[in-house]
Amino acid sequence: MKVYKFGGTSVGSPERFRSLIPLISDGEVKIVVLSAMAGTTNELEEISRLYSDGDREGASRRTELLHAKYHTVADELYSSSMWSEKANDLISEQFNFITSLFSREFSRHNEKRILARGELLSTALLHFLLLETGISSSLIPALNFMRVDKDGEPDYFYIRENLKRELASVKDEKIIITQGFICRNVFGETDNLRRGGSDYSATIIGAALTAEEVQIWTDISGLHNNDPRYVENTKVIRNLSFSEAAELAYFGAKILHPSSINPARLKNIPVRLKNTMEPADEGTLITSASTLQDYTAVAAKDGIIAIRIRSDRMLMAYGFMRRIFEAFEAFKTPIDMITTSEVSVSLTIEDPTFLNDIVKSLSSIGLVEVERDQTIICVVGDFRPDRVGSAPEIFEALNDIPVKMISYGGSENSVSILINTSDKITALKSLSEKLFA
Repeated sequence: MKVYKFGGTSVGSPERFRSLIPLISDGEVKIVVLSAMAGTTNELEEISRLYSDGDREGASRRTELLHAKYHTVADELYSSSMWSEKANDLISEQFNFITSLFSREFSRHNEKRILARGELLSTALLHFLLLETGISSSLIPALNFMRVDKDGEPDYFYIRENLKRELASVKDEKIIITQGFICRNVFGETDNLRRGGSDYSATIIGAALTAEEVQIWTDISGLHNNDPRYVENTKVIRNLSFSEAAELAYFGAKILHPSSINPARLKNIPVRLKNTMEPADEGTLITSASTLQDYTAVAAKDGIIAIRIRSDRMLMAYGFMRRIFEAFEAFKTPIDMITTSEVSVSLTIEDPTFLNDIVKSLSSIGLVEVERDQTIICVVGDFRPDRVGSAPEIFEALNDIPVKMISYGGSENSVSILINTSDKITALKSLSEKLFA
């Protein structure tokens, strides 16, 4: 069994929906995991924001606009009035549910219920399309088997047992459709795996079933060795190790959700990145094998905040780092990079939610400086500690760019460098010329 995941652009229009049919109806048994249609989750987030701000009228107007858009999609998607009517009835049911929530007080639980509508709609629309075309398929609700524990981590035992029960009820089916992104929490409430979580859903399902392969289908032919939005003549990386792919995904490669690598790595399940626009392209295959190239790829992560703590009390002292980390632990804020000297610590974070509280806490330790609008450049390659001559080309490429921090030695697969976001495009182009020319 294989798991196929299709992203929002792959189901972004009636034409794109129809293009999935030959990809999934090849006679092989597969689970098809869908994201919401492109743009839907953003719209649902905006509806939720208006609702939370008390602007119920604005939320209702926005809901009706999205509702009308889906009716247009349904009218174009189906060739028969019967299936068009069935789809429109389902669409109205989902949007009426959203509207019904506006008479209640806003809560995070209701927000999660609103956000879940996108995947519930896309999976039903594809299921109806296959049935209209005469292709047998079954739709199993992710809310019946996908659950996270009290720490927000996948509850693999629960998922495996309940997914097997769901599949047993459709045991002769070749195409099983389900939702990505959405799940239940430990209290049984509707929850989600956060943005980009459909990739995560696919690899969790793959791990739970020990699938033959997980395929992530998007609108680009695999991971590139640099960002094609800014750099010309990038190349697709045909083979990557789990560790290399995880580094690239975490540090900015948008094609893959960072959390999605771990479930596949735990069960050693290959993950293939494919392009729905060019299905014949082999894409990128991610496995446990590593090719150990000097330089494999470059990725960039924006929205980074640098924090520096300086104090003479650090000199020859112990327990100082513990006090720094406790400030971030108290406000549940992850750290991306960290470097130290005898009298200072520099680190970066991505989530600014509790920045002021963190700075206030750190101010009791020493002088705190904050710098926004930073970017982490991650160079993935062979950086094993026993190698000589590693990385000279990286710093030659960045010779004319101010480097704020360097993280080297923490990973055998990557070097991370902090720069001003204003220098990002120049840095990416220069690195491409030096490392891959």
